[in-house]
Amino acid sequence: MISHSPMYQEHPILAQPDNEDIKVWRYMDFTKLVSLIDSGCLFFTRGDKFDDPFEGSWPEKNVLEHQKISNKDQKEMTEKIPKARLSFEGWNKSSLMYYAANCWHMNEHESEAMWKLYAKNEAGIAVQSTYKKFEKAIAHEKNMRIGIVKYIDYETDSIDSADALSASFHKRKSFEHEREVRAVVVKRSVQGFYQEIAEAGLNIKVNIKDLIEYIYVAPNSPTWFADLVKAVLEQYKYGSISVKHSKLDEPPVY
Repeated sequence: MISHSPMYQEHPILAQPDNEDIKVWRYMDFTKLVSLIDSGCLFFTRGDKFDDPFEGSWPEKNVLEHQKISNKDQKEMTEKIPKARLSFEGWNKSSLMYYAANCWHMNEHESEAMWKLYAKNEAGIAVQSTYKKFEKAIAHEKNMRIGIVKYIDYETDSIDSADALSASFHKRKSFEHEREVRAVVVKRSVQGFYQEIAEAGLNIKVNIKDLIEYIYVAPNSPTWFADLVKAVLEQYKYGSISVKHSKLDEPPVY
């Protein structure tokens, strides 16, 4: 196992891979690659800015169970919690503004589906790392968690609610093709309260050379595009990072 700094938080309810050297991929367009190497930061999107309307939500069983508790302790809760945040739904929706996530695809091989979803043209890029390298890259950040997303049926399954961020590591079964690994960070004040994250999200500093193993250019991309990526890496002193063409371009052997 990786030796983490005191900043990093492991939690037993978060699923981890059997092999930490498994490859992880982040598919993006060329401009986002330039932003990554120019800033030296991974961008973490705020919870309420994801397209998935179920982001951070809890299954029906959890909601019903919480309602029982709320009804039982209604008087005590009213005294301790502002009315605007008394309802489970209201609190959970507002909590999306207090965490941010950075997501990768876990797979030993490239994914044609991910190329089409997140790097749609010939100027697409796939940054390839490993789970271990990704984990190590963000281990210095306080209040950071990393784990494998679990795909569940929100009508019949439930989520272990031992951690307030559990819901952010779950998605509907319709998204299983994403095979997602994500890191989630929250910000706390000196008093220990959650702090609202900037509207779009936040940047987390990482060591680019330690994080990235290879950069792949999209299927059918022209040679000049790969050369451009190499030139940009050289300009930013990352020339040691190898640039490869997508293996989906390789011809079959009949």
